Order: sequence, then C-alpha cells, then structure tokens
Amino acid sequence: MSVKEDIPAIFLDKISPKGLDAIQKCKDFVEQYCLPADKIYLEQLSPDPTKRWKSTPQITEKLKKKAQELGLWNMFLSKHYAEGAGYTNLEYGLMAGYLGRSLVAPEATNTNAPDTGNMELLAKYGTQYHKERWLKPLLNGEIRSAFLMTEKGTSSSNALNISVSAKKNANGNWVLNGIKWFASGSGDPRCSVWLVMCKTAETKAIYENHSVLVIDAKKALATGNAKLIRPLHVFGYDDAPHGHFEVEFNNYEIPSEDMPHSILASEGRGFELIQSRLGPGRIHHCMRSIGAGEQALLRVSHRANNRLIFGTLMAKRESFITAFAQHKINLQKCRLLVLNAAHKIDISNAKQAQREIAMAKIETPRTVGRVLDWGIQMFGAEGVSQDTELARSYAINRTLQIADGPDEAHLNQLGLKEAKKFALASEFFAQQEEYRKRLSNL
Repeated sequence: MSVKEDIPAIFLDKISPKGLDAIQKCKDFVEQYCLPADKIYLEQLSPDPTKRWKSTPQITEKLKKKAQELGLWNMFLSKHYAEGAGYTNLEYGLMAGYLGRSLVAPEATNTNAPDTGNMELLAKYGTQYHKERWLKPLLNGEIRSAFLMTEKGTSSSNALNISVSAKKNANGNWVLNGIKWFASGSGDPRCSVWLVMCKTAETKAIYENHSVLVIDAKKALATGNAKLIRPLHVFGYDDAPHGHFEVEFNNYEIPSEDMPHSILASEGRGFELIQSRLGPGRIHHCMRSIGAGEQALLRVSHRANNRLIFGTLMAKRESFITAFAQHKINLQKCRLLVLNAAHKIDISNAKQAQREIAMAKIETPRTVGRVLDWGIQMFGAEGVSQDTELARSYAINRTLQIADGPDEAHLNQLGLKEAKKFALASEFFAQQEEYRKRLSNL
C-alpha cells in the first residue's frame, strides 16, 4: 500500500519527492524486515541476568546493514544540520510512525533514543573535537550513548532541582558527586559517552547554575568512582541490553586530558541545552507511540477476524466495530497534532513550537494508552502475556506520560500561557458591543 494513503492530505504538498520515497521505504523495511525480527531479537537476549548486559542481539547488526543499504539511516537529524540526512521534521515524523510499530526498527535505522537527542546536541553545540570523538561514531552506529538527567527523590521535571554536583578541585578538574537514575542506554555494553546534567554553580541567576558535561563512560566506570548500581525495571521489563540504570558518582574526577572538552557549549547553559534536546525528541516519541497504537489495532483486527463469540466473529459485532472506529479517529487526531508540531518546528524552531509540542505530548500517550488497553482487553489473558507485543508496548507508552516532562507539567505550562490570553476575551466582547451599537445606528 502506498504511504500517501496514510499521510493527512493537508501535509502532502509539504513533503519532498525524496521524503516521500524514504517514507515508503521505511514502511516497507519495517513490515518486511523489522516486525519479523522482533521475535528473533527477544530470543537472542540472554535470560541469564549476568549476561544480559554484556552482549547485544546479532539480528540488530544485520538489520542496520540493510537499513544503510536502503538509505534509511539517521533520518531524525533534520536538514538544518550538515550531518543530517536532509529530511524535515515533518518527513521524519511520518517515518517514525512506522518505526514505532517495531521493537527493533529505531535502533536498526540509528534513530533510537537517547542517541537521537544526544546526537542532535552534539551536532548543534559540539566542538570539532566532540564531533570527531563522539558524534561521528554515534552517527555511524558504532557506539551508544546515555543522557543522565533524572535524579532519585527529586522532581527532575523542574531542572532547578537537579543536584548532582560538579565542582572544580585544586587541579582545576571537575569532580562529580551524586546519583542519577533512569539513565536510559547506560546499560548497553556499547555505551561509550554520557551527557550529564550537573549543577556547576550556586548563584542568584538560577537558570545559569547548570551545565551539560560530556563524559567518557568507559573511562569513568574503570575508575570505580562512577558506578552502574542497578537496572531500573519498567513494569517488570529491564529493557536489556539498553537498560535504565541508576548511576552513582562518588568523587569522580574528570581526567585532566579530558577537561578542555568536558563542557558542552559553555558553562551555565544546561537549561538551554536540555530544552533544545527535548523539543524534537518529544515529537519523535509521540509518532513512534502512534505507530505502536496502529500496530495494536492491526493485531486486534487479526484476532477479531478469527475469534468467535457465541457463534459470531468478533469482527462482525457492532460493539467491536464502533469501538475500533473511535480508536482510529482518536489516533488520527493525535497524528494531526504531532505532524502540526513537527511542521511548526520546521518553519520556525522548537521554542516557537512549544504550544504545539505540548499539546501533542500531552494527548498522544494518553490516547495511545487507551488504544493499547482496549487491545489487551480484546485478547484477554493473552494480551498481558509475552505472546503479543501489547503488554510491552503498554509499558513503554505509559512511561511516556512521565518521560520528557510529566503530563501535569506540560498541562500547567500550557494552561498558564493560555491564561495570559483571558483578557483578550473581555476585549473581544467589549468590541462586539461597540460593533452592535454601530449597527444599531445604521
């Protein structure tokens, strides 16, 4: 089936021929290679808890080679970057909708989080050293990375609360102390670089007290002063070999030879960097989530075609048909919200698109969560088991209501911005009264 049938008509003329071709290739790659590989990927993961973090499924490397042959590589990095694949956020958003249908597709195309956000930061703010040392091997899919921001016992959605400290010692080197957790990607044996949000100052200019440090993960772990404490489970899933680890810094001193390259951008710009990182990333997450929702509906459709309920196929029952139609409508609403936000980023920037991004980020995980929950219900006990992808998809999607800022934070910020327009309502109706008087005098 042509991808044109899936693209909302309002966006068709905004997609280049190159983009349309890549979207079609992405759909075909996911259906012909990635979805069949999902089961193989899980089978290749070692059940031994001591080995799950020491190797990676070989099927992924085979898929990566195929994706590169097809030109489906690093599509997330928009045409604003010299290192990018030349697509708009809108075009990649449509690709992400297909990638989200499969467990392995994002990594197979080198568009997996948190590497995407880290690569974008390195491309935007990194020095030539950062680009050669870290960005290039990340773009080549040779290494993995992690972003260490969230902290235990802290409301990390407000970055003012970030307390892991980096202070300079007598040698002029940064010394880190504190605990990060849910450091996604840090468990992967290929993880070689950490981008760490730290408090580097204590001044009245509260938004200039934090910085993003670039740390050689292998070197840090070798000292013993930086440790991977444990993987955090998400609804029972450890997400090996990727992992969401708790990481402890205990007087970890960045080596002198690494100090000239230890700060990304410059000291005190941590807030600017994380906002730059999270904007497009939220759109990527949302489109992948919609893809998971569409895959769930496909899975449920197949079950409905084969499940008899008191002698009648589920697919013929009116209650099923109407519920299915409503879920399709709800997913399409989310798709429009997300693609609108992506297009707004393309024609302006992530900061100018904050309102649109917030709306998409709030609504999409909630809607997809309801789709997945319904899908699980349609399967009964099988739906919560490992025999369908629904349970894992539900766990991943539910986490998105917290990740990259919880719903409450986005709703509050959106509400505060909209509340500033309340005065316009009074002005509007006062103006309407003036117009009424004018008409009365005609």
